[in-house]
Amino acid sequence: MAGLGPGPGSAGEPRPLLVKIVMAGESCVGKTSIVRSYTEPGSSSAGSAATSYMATIGIDFKVKPVMFNDTRVKLQIWDTAGQERFHTLSTSYFRGAQGFVLVYDITNLKSFQSITIWMNDIYEKAGDEVDVILLGNKCDKESERVVPKQKGEKLAWEYGMPFFETSAKENVNIEHAFSVLTKEILEKSVHTVKMLHHDGICGAFMFSNQMFYPRFIAVCLADLH
Repeated sequence: MAGLGPGPGSAGEPRPLLVKIVMAGESCVGKTSIVRSYTEPGSSSAGSAATSYMATIGIDFKVKPVMFNDTRVKLQIWDTAGQERFHTLSTSYFRGAQGFVLVYDITNLKSFQSITIWMNDIYEKAGDEVDVILLGNKCDKESERVVPKQKGEKLAWEYGMPFFETSAKENVNIEHAFSVLTKEILEKSVHTVKMLHHDGICGAFMFSNQMFYPRFIAVCLADLH
């Protein structure tokens, strides 16, 4: 299977597939830094440990073009605020997402304990079939760790989701984590399309579902003949 990589575009190429991914987790766990590290590699703001940290207020998003099996994909990554006063606003953006990056801080026990609450919000707003990965961020601060890696692994196993310890500051496992999530989202789409085709579900129904994309479906169905 081809890996994911930058997706250069050129005039005349089909429009890329759009995938909505939402960052979730408590405030100050590093969600914004993770997004910047992934979407703006090498920039001065990517992974920087600013002396004055301003938590995300409301919602922001970045776009990252990638390639999946020779198909151009545009990841729309929504960075949500973790503060309680923005909770209703943040979770309202969960609807329609194909994937979630759920983040806790390995130096903050409360952020880890809140993961179950965030998972309940994800299930309520986006359904229990959506793809989620769990990140234990700030693994560069090993001397300040209060959440053992084994606890993160166990929690991820209980929910059946991939787990990575990451560092936005040192760009550890960021690219790999997003690659795994994107592959899971698109491979699930292919599998579901094939199942619907096998069951004789009409194309109009599939095209009306926001999870699937007309060009992607056309390619999948072409492979069946």
